[in-house]
Amino acid sequence: MDAEVDVKALAFNMEIPEHLRWRDERRGEEFELQSITVRLLPDSTLAAKAYGRPVAGGRGAYVSFAVRRGPEIDELIAKAADEAARRWSEHGGL
Repeated sequence: MDAEVDVKALAFNMEIPEHLRWRDERRGEEFELQSITVRLLPDSTLAAKAYGRPVAGGRGAYVSFAVRRGPEIDELIAKAADEAARRWSEHGGL
């Protein structure tokens, strides 16, 4: 393959352990944040969004929120990024 490959970002999803989950509100509805999507950007920094479901249940949308920052969440994301990098480096192709 002669052409260069231009990868814009890599991403993975991770579950938030129950003891680190938090709740947030959007348009008057409370959500429990259950997962985080992390993107590795071209400059090698990470971007993250938390996603959750309505606490009241039902067929509510899976909505994104800012990630709550703190030592435990930051460490969780860093460890997950290291694990994702390890898995990417060992990929078996298509």
